[in-house]
Amino acid sequence: MMSPNDNQAPPSRTGAIMALLVVVALLVAGLALQRQMRADSRMEDCLMSGRKNCAPIEIITK
Repeated sequence: MMSPNDNQAPPSRTGAIMALLVVVALLVAGLALQRQMRADSRMEDCLMSGRKNCAPIEIITK
């Protein structure tokens, strides 16, 4: 005996894949934001302690 659902195609996983991509994008954005906020916090702490040479020196090589 066949049920009425036997002729239907399996459910599409496109929605689940899109949701996974959104979650991964939010995770990457959150990590980038956290990294920038940590760097800003270190700079602020340095400046609040009265130091004058807080900015890192950038070395340009050719």
